Amino acid sequence: MDSLSQLEHGREAYRRRAWSDAFTALSAADRAGTLTADDLWLLAMAAFLTGREDAFLETLERAHHRHLEEGSSRRAASCAFWLGMQLAESGAIGRASGWMGRATRLIEREDADCVERGYLLLASSRQQLVGGDFEAAFRVAGDAAKVGQGFGDVDLLALALHLQGIALLSQTRIEEGLALLDEAMVAVATDELSPQVTGLIYCSAIGACRRFHALSRAHEWTAALFAWCEQQPDLIAYSGECMVYRSEILQLHGAWTAALEEARRACERFEQSAAPQAAGAALYRQGELHRLRGDLAAAEAAYRDARQAGHGAQPGLALLRLAQHKSDAAAAGIRRALAEIGDPLRRTALLPAHIEIMLAIGERDEARSACRELEQTGEIYRTALLTTLVAHARGAIELAEGDATAALVPLREAWHGWQTMDAPYEAARVRVLLALACRSLGDTESAALELEVARAAFERLGAGPDAARVASLQGSNATHRPHGLTPRELEVLASVATGRTNREIAGELFISEKTVARHVSNIFMKLGLSSRAAATAFAYEHDLLDPSA
Repeated sequence: MDSLSQLEHGREAYRRRAWSDAFTALSAADRAGTLTADDLWLLAMAAFLTGREDAFLETLERAHHRHLEEGSSRRAASCAFWLGMQLAESGAIGRASGWMGRATRLIEREDADCVERGYLLLASSRQQLVGGDFEAAFRVAGDAAKVGQGFGDVDLLALALHLQGIALLSQTRIEEGLALLDEAMVAVATDELSPQVTGLIYCSAIGACRRFHALSRAHEWTAALFAWCEQQPDLIAYSGECMVYRSEILQLHGAWTAALEEARRACERFEQSAAPQAAGAALYRQGELHRLRGDLAAAEAAYRDARQAGHGAQPGLALLRLAQHKSDAAAAGIRRALAEIGDPLRRTALLPAHIEIMLAIGERDEARSACRELEQTGEIYRTALLTTLVAHARGAIELAEGDATAALVPLREAWHGWQTMDAPYEAARVRVLLALACRSLGDTESAALELEVARAAFERLGAGPDAARVASLQGSNATHRPHGLTPRELEVLASVATGRTNREIAGELFISEKTVARHVSNIFMKLGLSSRAAATAFAYEHDLLDPSA
């Protein structure tokens, strides 16, 4: 195929959103020297969308200089703006500032008004948001929206409305802010915007809704982003973040196996990009799922990898230490994490775990103080998620302080909230607390029912440690239930229940990994189980952690 044919093929592939084909064909045409400045822009965007950040920056810089050579200062300024935006996103603040300064200088030379001035207003609004001047950020973004509307630039208008929404949310004007985000999302959902702006607004809107605990919108837009990404199989940009969001939602709704697979897919997708450090969020999500399923060794490894990738490991790591009966380490970890964060919204991600750990070690005053802080944030933002978290915490504290009657009302409220959000794990945890409250008040029949339903939910989820705890509360006795396992299978089961991998078990018992795998398969078949988490629950429930007993 000659260079002109490659160029036409590249342009056509770009229109079809076949980003890899577009990048390959346009790169071939570029080597032949047939690309115009506008074609270099297409090549740069194809590079960005396929995760080639270095190629994106290099090609866009070339497009900038080509526009300057051709006397098109406005188009050169547009390239400089997007260079500055991407460099700022990557943390290269000095280089980002330099390119934004160059874009500003180029536009200041222009006598007539132009749409590029509106984009520079966006950069100014973003700076004011970062600096905490939310009123100024809202006002400047409004000026940018007027420019976008005047020039009919749908990208600029949508970005400006989105920034105005973020500014209002930051002022705790929640409904007004969400309404502006919704308005910006209309253009996204109707496919009116360029692909880079579509992905940018999707991810930013979902991130904002997660930060401000607007759960239903975050879920709605994550589903829309997933559908958009699925239509472009070779899209790398934005798709990794989408998979992390989906994993989080799948976990909340109890689809833990699918959630773990989605988190693993996200890691693979980030590895394909130029920013593998972004995989930290996906690794943390894997750690959470392993911890809940009782695979503590895998959780430990995932949290460690998340930290190495630059992502925090709390509150998951502190809860892992609690599960390992390392209460001092759990308390120290969660306290240290909270001490480093001043932002009330970011602290809400840690406070429920802080309360749980403090109650576990008997520090009820500290738990009560953390609950009050959670309540104060909930009173400001008033979302369903925060209201449910507060009720859950309040009920747990009342129960721990011996007032079962006072605990029942918030616990029922929390259970209803989790049920409404389709969060089966959290709902089952509340049922356990309700059972303890009912038992404390002498209502053993209701307590038994709550425990039975909670245990069934934990077993469906594969929440081995939780199912085992409920079994102990029910007073299960292993000697009454023959298991039919051989002595060696009992040894393997005990090791599985402590979170060891097949390789670790093989080394410990001086047998091959293949033999361990066969034993695990036999255990699953004999006990009617389908996962290591379920086997862990069975071992705890039937007191099989010591095979010599």
